Amino acid sequence: MAGCSSCSTTTGNSGGCQNNGTCGTSDCNKMNSFDWLSHMGIPTVDKFDIVEVKFKGGRKEYYRNVDHLHLTTGDPVVVDVPNGHHIGYISLQGELVRLQMQKRKIRNDDNILRIYRIATQKDIEKWDDAKNREIPTLYRSKQIIDELNLQMKLSDVEFQADNSKATFYYSADDRVDFRELIKLLASEFKIRVEMRQISLRQEAGRLGGIGVCGRELCCSTWIHDFKSVSTSAARYQNLSLNPSKLSGQCGRLKCCLNYELDTYMQALEDVPTVDRPLQTETGTAKLQKTDIFRKLMWFSYNNDNNWHSITCERVKEIQELNEKGITPFDLMNNKEQEFDNEAIKSTLELERLDKKFSTKKKKKKRKKPRTDADQSASSGSNRQNQPKTDSSPNRDNTKEGQENRRNNKPGRRNQPNRGKATPKTQAKQDNPNSGNTNENPSRPKNRGRRKFPPRNKGDQNKDQ
Repeated sequence: MAGCSSCSTTTGNSGGCQNNGTCGTSDCNKMNSFDWLSHMGIPTVDKFDIVEVKFKGGRKEYYRNVDHLHLTTGDPVVVDVPNGHHIGYISLQGELVRLQMQKRKIRNDDNILRIYRIATQKDIEKWDDAKNREIPTLYRSKQIIDELNLQMKLSDVEFQADNSKATFYYSADDRVDFRELIKLLASEFKIRVEMRQISLRQEAGRLGGIGVCGRELCCSTWIHDFKSVSTSAARYQNLSLNPSKLSGQCGRLKCCLNYELDTYMQALEDVPTVDRPLQTETGTAKLQKTDIFRKLMWFSYNNDNNWHSITCERVKEIQELNEKGITPFDLMNNKEQEFDNEAIKSTLELERLDKKFSTKKKKKKRKKPRTDADQSASSGSNRQNQPKTDSSPNRDNTKEGQENRRNNKPGRRNQPNRGKATPKTQAKQDNPNSGNTNENPSRPKNRGRRKFPPRNKGDQNKDQ
């Protein structure tokens, strides 16, 4: 079957997916370029005769369409390679190929190889048989490398479509002597061997994966030229220099650190460079943080935890004053008088806010003035409570006299703490059962009046 397995190419023809854009599969989208000039009517006479062909792992090469074949993006073609032929897919054609070649600095000369033909079904079946040998060859090659104790990492194996050559992609930190390895691999697999060293970024691009952003890795989708990334890019963007956060799946610094670097460099032109602390009368101010796009800088006095933000223009002004030998009062004001005026204004505003949002105090209840009727009533009650003295020798045995004598007993008269609760009485009131240890708690108490009145001693004496 030709072309993609999910792109309506189930008829067996070698026409590819017949789509000038993308076919919706991850393999076709890998390192793909959209032909935004395909809908334009370009004269066929002046059409650029070089096309871009994509191979395994996103590798792209340029070949010349000498026979002027009618090609479509996604068509499998048989191309010329040294000592044989190989099969790839058309990824781009037309005027955009000229621009890509200028970008990659590839000359349009005789070194560009040609396209033989559009791949037939027999060519593709033979290529599939060659690709089925890749995984077993990879595992066996790793075992041979471990036996030879070579400091290299084998990442991928690519067989040529004519099954006459195999390319081994590896990565290593130092130079590796693999002459003995090539002899063993050639004798083991009966094939011509080519060893190609790739960087760690290229290795991650060939393997593929998902980045921390949740999308497919840029190195496996569209990046083909890997630029060097330095830690200064992270410093310019005020990023934390944490290797675990700045490094990608390849173990190197992320390529996306260079995406916004130009914008940050342009914004940093208005931000002053603070090489030494700012000198003020309040203290030495050291730079703690810089907001590049808002043009704000935070300083702290003598490494204090309180940070003060000022504009970049104010920082330039303080630097100019320090160069002249003048020290301002603080970061905000040049003189102390200005600071006092602002402090007074701020205190007044705080007092207004306190008055506005303070809770209303509860008004105390004033005692009403006593009237004459209240005074007379209180004096009458005091007279009733005064003890009556009996000057007559005969005791008053009437009912009123008995009550007066009962109320005027010596034990109840002239008690200094009468009406006040002593500690013992207070404890009894709090715990009425504390004193009665032998009392049954289930027994109900007689909290009402006495059932029988006390014995009247005056009546007994009268009978006698």
